Formats: sequence, structure tokens, C-alpha cells
Amino acid sequence: MAVTDNTRTPLAGTPSLLRAINDRAALELLLAHGPLSRTQIGTLTGLSKPTASQLLGRLENAGLVMPVGTTAGGPGPNAQLYQVNPAAGYVAGLDVTTTHVRAAVADITGSTLAERVTPTKGWPAAEAVARTAGVLAETVREAGLPPGRLLETVVGVPGALDPGSGRLRYASHLPGWHSPRLLEELTEALGSRVTVENDVNLAAMAEQAFGAARGSEDFVLLWAEEGLGAAIVIAGRLHRGFTGGAGEIGYMPVPGSPVVHHPRKNTGGFQDLAGADAVIALAREHGLEVTAADSTVEALAEAAVEAALRTAGAGDDFLDTLAARLAVGLAAVVAVVDPELVVLAGRTVAAGGDRLCELVQAELGRTSVPRPEVRSSTVPGSPVLQGALQRALATARETVFTTH
Repeated sequence: MAVTDNTRTPLAGTPSLLRAINDRAALELLLAHGPLSRTQIGTLTGLSKPTASQLLGRLENAGLVMPVGTTAGGPGPNAQLYQVNPAAGYVAGLDVTTTHVRAAVADITGSTLAERVTPTKGWPAAEAVARTAGVLAETVREAGLPPGRLLETVVGVPGALDPGSGRLRYASHLPGWHSPRLLEELTEALGSRVTVENDVNLAAMAEQAFGAARGSEDFVLLWAEEGLGAAIVIAGRLHRGFTGGAGEIGYMPVPGSPVVHHPRKNTGGFQDLAGADAVIALAREHGLEVTAADSTVEALAEAAVEAALRTAGAGDDFLDTLAARLAVGLAAVVAVVDPELVVLAGRTVAAGGDRLCELVQAELGRTSVPRPEVRSSTVPGSPVLQGALQRALATARETVFTTH
């Protein structure tokens, strides 16, 4: 009988594996609760005081935790407090759109150190990746870090990498991002490990981590800005589809809009019914003033919804019609997925706030057998950027927090 050599791989229950499990549990507790004492860590993990002391010593020697003062005000001597060492690792997130690049750098605890937004107007397509790398490099400098310190960078794009070809799909409107070596080029330019992820999927990750979908394992996020998109989370996990195209609902045939027969060459479907251009046209039909300092279509669509909220009569009619159009597309999605929750996100629907959310909820109740709750996004700032940081942190922590 053959004998397997197990001397190099820890088995379940071995001291090294148990130490690694306890170390990771303690680090997660420190991230969740902030500074903790040895006694507090022992209580929360169920470890004895000597074992908790050994654990903290091991993590401090590894540079993963650091002392940050002592307890005060209680009976007995003050106890040393510990927290996760922010310098244990750094990550970055990027939100790449047709008009700008947003970049942020965070430490391993999730604290954002620097963030910037750079317009991309006038960028030559051939320089898109290099200039994006320049934006990140400047953000790293603003964070006070030298080059080469990032462990992980996640790039959010309005499309999806095809897992077979490595090419970016569903993003013909994003010039300069269609090289078959896109991932390799980004890795070389950005100087860290890189993941490219669909922007709406990242927004859903942010909502699930600390936004409107927190605690929900089955939800759909509808994103409405220049284009329409969706993210689908089933049993707590993103559903990306075979080619990464799950959620590309802008092409979806819906009543009241032309059917898209050649998605790469023409428009139609849900996008023509409720995309930014349709929202602007609808507002003008209702006599609403549509002006914005930023003349992009997503800014104008946002301004249209804001104008409707200020205008009785015509504004009410506009919001009713927009809610009905959004509900038409959502009804098709929820009929297939049957989610617990629908989250409305993106500038167009965010501008409508709770009022638009309530109208969509009512319309969806009239057109769909499944009747999920409808909520507005609660993620501050850019949900895509926040989701990129969350994904980068999750990956970096798997590396940094793995002790042996």
C-alpha cells in the first residue's frame, strides 16, 4: 500500500492549523470591534489567557497587530490594547468610466488614505491604460506611500473580462481597453496584482458589505446612469454568467421599446426605455428644465429627476412614468431570479431618493408575481469605488492574514 507523505501539509486539527485559525479569528475580531485587550480577545474567541497572550505575541512579531494604549477607568490595572497594524498592507480601487477615472488607496484595516477623480476627456485610446496607471501612482503618492507597496488593485469597468479570451466584453464605448493582454498590461502598469471586475458587480459588493443589501444573500442591484445594468447575488455570491455577461440588461427586450437584433451595432431594449437619454427625453416631454454644469448624459439625467422632484404636476407625472419603465425591466429580472431585495443605485435613481424607490416598489407590485422589497442605495460616495476597495481588501487579507 502506498504511503502519503504528510510532513509538509498540515492536517485538520494539527497545532499549526489551529494556530492559523485562531490568528485569523483574532484579526477579524480586531477589524470588526477595534482595539481589544488580551482578555477581550480571549473572551470573544474562547481562548485561555495564556493562549491569547501567545497569539498576540505571534501576531505582533509578524507585524500584523500593534499596541495602541491601554484601558482606563475600570477596576484593577490598565490592560494593553491591540489593533490590526494598518501598515501590514495596502490596496487600491479604480472606477474607470467613459468620462473619468476614480482612484483610492486604503490600508489593510479599510481606512482610505487618498482618493482622487481625474477626467479622461482628450485621452488618446492608446494611452488609456498608461494614463490610468499615472492616476493611481499620484494617488499612492498622496497617500504617503512609496511605489511598490500595493498588494492588490481592483479595477471596475463598464464591461466584463471574458474568462476564455481575456478580452473586455460589453464595453465598446470604452476606448483603449480591448487588448487581449489587458490584464497583463494593467499588472505591469499598476505594479501590483490586478483584478478587473464589472462596475455594477462592485457596487453590489459594496451594498452587501455595508449598504442597503447588508444581511441579504439574494438580491438584485439595478444600476442606472448613462447605461443600465444589473448585478445578481444568489446565496450570497455574485452570479457572473458563463462569459461574465450576467446583468447586461440594457440589451434586454422589453415592451415599449424596439427589440435589439444586433446589440453591438444598434440600440433598443431596456436601455432605450429607461437609460439616460430616455430619461432626458421624457423630462423634456413633460416640460421640465434639464440643465447641469456637467453636460454628460448621466449628469443631465440626474438633473432631470431632481427637477421633477421640485415640480408638482408635470414632475409627478414624469416620476410615475419613469418608475413604470424601470419596473418593466425589473419585472423580467425578478420573474427569473426571485430575489429577496432589489437595490436601486446609480446617479439617475439615487437622485429620486425614497420617493422614486416607493413608486418603483408600487409599480413592481402591479406587474410582477414576485414582490421583493425595493431599497435605495445607502453606500456613500462612489459605490463602484467602494466595492473595488472591498474586493481588494478581501483578497489582500487572505494573503496577509494567513499565518503558519
